[in-house]
Amino acid sequence: MKKSVEIIGLPVISITEGRELGMSKGLLVDAKNGAIAAIIIEDEDWYRGVKLLPYSSVVAIGEDAVTVVNSETILTLENAGDYETMMDENVKVIGTKAITKSGTIQGNVVEIYVGEGGKIEKCEIEASDGSLSEITSDQISIFGKQVTIIDSEKKTDELSAAPAESTEVAVEAPVVEEPAAEAPVIEEPAEEAPAEAPAEETQSEEEPAAEEPAEEAPVEEAPAEEAQPEEEPAAEEVKEEEPAPEPVAAHDSMHQAANNTTIDRQRKFILGKTARRTLTSPTGVVIVNEGDPITEEVIQRAQLSNMFVPLTLNVQ
Repeated sequence: MKKSVEIIGLPVISITEGRELGMSKGLLVDAKNGAIAAIIIEDEDWYRGVKLLPYSSVVAIGEDAVTVVNSETILTLENAGDYETMMDENVKVIGTKAITKSGTIQGNVVEIYVGEGGKIEKCEIEASDGSLSEITSDQISIFGKQVTIIDSEKKTDELSAAPAESTEVAVEAPVVEEPAAEAPVIEEPAEEAPAEAPAEETQSEEEPAAEEPAEEAPVEEAPAEEAQPEEEPAAEEVKEEEPAPEPVAAHDSMHQAANNTTIDRQRKFILGKTARRTLTSPTGVVIVNEGDPITEEVIQRAQLSNMFVPLTLNVQ
């Protein structure tokens, strides 16, 4: 199982031709089946448009590369008719709001995990307080363009388990402090020493009796000093967990830089071309009419409507 960030940015290698075919730039989501249909790649002919690598043609996804049998598995946009509907839908999953059927917002989807055959196995959700949780694919009803719908009951069960774990930790914490509470009990013999003082037989016998408890007191205080160091590792463990969210920010910046480069290249490629057909946004806004030239205004309108990718596929 791979995170999306572990796939995007890897080179695509042909294992029979021994050459690099391009660089993975994104994932094409099949929202209906909850899977990754293809990997979007960009090669040295980027000005001709991006290309698609069907996920079924992937031999393996390693730590350093995506491997395929040969270059014939790569599809140009003209030959990717089976994927045109998915490209028009342009469902990203990452960045959508995670909402239960009962209407409760759980947070935003910040990562997806891809399993065998491209199936989306689970999603990682960041709540408004910054905490992270995971939901499996069987807990998701719909992968939408702006919203991911979650089964309310299954999600509630998962979140209720989290507080139970934190309660157990809180109960265990005072156990470490118990030895310190027992220290005063051990010091009680020091109070019994005055009881022996009234025996006024001889002053020489009273003085040693009073000194003996005084010598025992430092020995008995040792457990209280040992209990304090035991609490210090707990504080260190909390500090070590805090930096966990940082990798997410690092990956976001890398994704943003890669996306900006791709968009700039696509903008230069389609500028001045003409539309093959009329393109309309999901809200009914006409992005461009059939036969109209692609101008900066058209490109800006497409980006605002989240229709830039479909626009790149609709030029000639």
